[in-house]
Amino acid sequence: MKAIRLHTFGPAGNLVYEDVPDPTPGSGTVLVEVEAAGVHLVDTMIRAGTSGGSPIPVPELPTIPGREVAGRVSAVGPDVDPTWIGKRVVVHLGMVPGGYAERAVAKVESLYELADHVDAAQAVAAIGTGRTTAGILGQAHLTADDVVLVTAAAGGIGSYLIQAAQNIGAVAIGLAGGPEKVELVRSLGAQYAIDYRDPDWTTRLRAELGDRDITVLFDGVGGTNGQQAFDLLATGGRALMFGWSGGGPIEFTHEDLMSRGLTAGWAIGAKLARHLRALESAALEEVTSGRWQALTTTFPLSDAASAHQALETRNTTGKVVLIP
Repeated sequence: MKAIRLHTFGPAGNLVYEDVPDPTPGSGTVLVEVEAAGVHLVDTMIRAGTSGGSPIPVPELPTIPGREVAGRVSAVGPDVDPTWIGKRVVVHLGMVPGGYAERAVAKVESLYELADHVDAAQAVAAIGTGRTTAGILGQAHLTADDVVLVTAAAGGIGSYLIQAAQNIGAVAIGLAGGPEKVELVRSLGAQYAIDYRDPDWTTRLRAELGDRDITVLFDGVGGTNGQQAFDLLATGGRALMFGWSGGGPIEFTHEDLMSRGLTAGWAIGAKLARHLRALESAALEEVTSGRWQALTTTFPLSDAASAHQALETRNTTGKVVLIP
C-alpha cells in the first residue's frame, strides 16, 4: 500500500510518500480501508521532533503519522466479530499513529459505525477536532442570552463553536483573517464576522454591538488579537482558552479577574482525557444530525508535505484532511 512515512525529524519535506507493507489486524483490532485521514497541528510538531507539550510521545522512526481515520473495515483480527467487515467507521487511533496511509489498523473498541450519509472528511473532523470542541462547550454552559466571541473562527474548533453558539440562539461573533475567511465565518451563522487584520477591529465591533456586552470568549489564538478579545469581555464574563497560535497565551492577573469579576481557564488537556469516548459520541451526533458542518481543507495523501506547510503557515480553513 501507499503511505506517508517520516524517516528523519525536520521540515514538512521530510514526509515521504512511498510503498510500505500492508498492516495486518491482530487481537482486538480491525483493518480500515482509509477514505480520509485527519491532520492535526500536533502532527507538525511531532514531525519536527517535539511533542509540543502534548501527551503524545515522539515516535521511533520511521513512522507513519496520523491518528484520525474514516473508512470501511476490510478485515478483522482473530477474536473480533466478523460482522464489522464492510461497515463504514470512524476512529481515533489514540497514541499509536498510522493514519496517513491507504490502510490502518484500529482497536475495535474505539470504532464508531458511520452512517452512509456522513462524508468521511466530516467524520474525521468530528472524531478529533469535534471531540475537543465538545469538551470546551461542556465547560462554557452557553445560553441563548450569551454574546460569544470566537477567535480563529474559520479554524476547525472555531467553526464548530460558531455553529454551537448559533444553534442555541446566542449571538455569535467570529474573528478571521482576510475577506474569504470572514465570508466563511458569516456562512456558518455568525451574526458578526470581523477581519482581525483591520487594526481598528475592536472599535468597529464595539460600535456594531451597541449596548450589548460580550459575555464569553473562546480563544485559541492568544497573541495580540487574543489579548484584544480578552479586553472586550464584559464584567462577569468568562474566557475559555485552548491555544495560542498567534504567538503566546493571553496575559492577565488575579487583579484583572477580581476587578472585572471574570472567570478564565484552560479548556483542554488532562481534564478532557477521562471523557474522550463521551465527547467523541457527542461530536459525531452533532455531525450526523447536520447541526455541525465542518469546514475542511483537503489534500491528496501524496501531498501531505503541502498539507503540513499550509497548516503551519495558517493557510487553511477548518480541518485539514488527507484523501488517499
